Amino acid sequence: MVQIYRFAAVRPGRRYSEKIPSVPYDVVTAEEARECIERNPLSFLRVSRPDAELPDIPPNDDRVYRRSREVFDGMLADGLMQRDQEDGMYVYRAVQDGEEFVGLVCCVGTEDYENRTIRRHELTRYDKEEDRTRHIDVVGANTGLVFLLYRDPGEIFSHVRSLIDGVQPDGSTTTASGVLHEVYRIADETALARLENLFAGVPETYIADGHHRAKSAVNVAERRRSVGRFTEETGKFMVVLFAHDRVRIHGYSRLVTDLGNYSTPREFIEALPKAGWTVRPYGKVDAAGYQIQPLAARDAPVHVMHFYLEGTWYEVSRPVAGPGDLIGSLDVSVLQKDVLEGMLGISDPRGDPRLHYMGGAKPLRELERLVDTGKYAFAVAMQPVPVETVLAIADADGVMPPKSTWFEPKLLSGLVVHTID
Repeated sequence: MVQIYRFAAVRPGRRYSEKIPSVPYDVVTAEEARECIERNPLSFLRVSRPDAELPDIPPNDDRVYRRSREVFDGMLADGLMQRDQEDGMYVYRAVQDGEEFVGLVCCVGTEDYENRTIRRHELTRYDKEEDRTRHIDVVGANTGLVFLLYRDPGEIFSHVRSLIDGVQPDGSTTTASGVLHEVYRIADETALARLENLFAGVPETYIADGHHRAKSAVNVAERRRSVGRFTEETGKFMVVLFAHDRVRIHGYSRLVTDLGNYSTPREFIEALPKAGWTVRPYGKVDAAGYQIQPLAARDAPVHVMHFYLEGTWYEVSRPVAGPGDLIGSLDVSVLQKDVLEGMLGISDPRGDPRLHYMGGAKPLRELERLVDTGKYAFAVAMQPVPVETVLAIADADGVMPPKSTWFEPKLLSGLVVHTID
């Protein structure tokens, strides 16, 4: 059973809701965050990426985390951000490329993470986990949202969506890429009680994005409990709940710096059929698009991906070998095992410096540009993993390969904040 909680959020004042919200801390480097802050000194990146303004101090220094707290407290003191007076929930609405995404912002309990009511499909890295743990603890707040999915039994999404019909948002901003983000506060007791009852009928939820934020919130609760600083709000963290069939998934592209023992691109391409792949030139792609429509017949299960090298796109495919484990039969798993490791010797997909990744929300022309400049030998555009496959892997306690999925919408930080002090 999923238990959701109300909370009194800290949100930008109406005059500042366009300026304060920022991209998540983990999609920009410190240098990129610094540039954003220089363009917009009100950016919430000053809270979520304090290292951007402290380039001469190690990013894990206590002073960096204290800066986050100082900036956050200053925003409250100056009226840039304000705390709601009563507990409620919030509807998050994003519109991207004409497609609408609607989710419910609320809190969930850290115990639901520990007992697997909240399921995950990725491993967390200790360094990233420790960074967010210290950040949450020092700031005393969940400054970023955890993106959860739920299987809608039939009426939850429609009810959440109905709550904002004909209503003006309480906060709104449009990103540089043209994505509209809105927040609507829900304070009506009847509406809140119905939301709680509806989600009580949902057996589990799934982390789509924010594995480190979720685990770090659990860490903070454990550490504060051990030293007598545990409060009711410490045992909760902030999430957005989206129906699993109302989100978008992109493939996660791969970029490879060299061709290993293959002396030319042609030699590499000609070696692929010898390894069991069918290779055909694809022709022109929609460079402004995010994925490539396969040429291969899909009347039987088939692995398909698209390689770009020397100015040409190739479709690389082969039939699925047969029933097997969910993870081993993913396109990204087969690519890693049979091509990246088997042919090029890239055995560590998490740490090999020859292998880089690019989120699937960037257009194909960016892959072309990076290869055409000579920085990379070739790129691989992947097909998206079906959302049902992601949920099935999480149900089986499986761990997907790194950089397997890119979920949309990407949720902004600073539109809604949950404090735990």
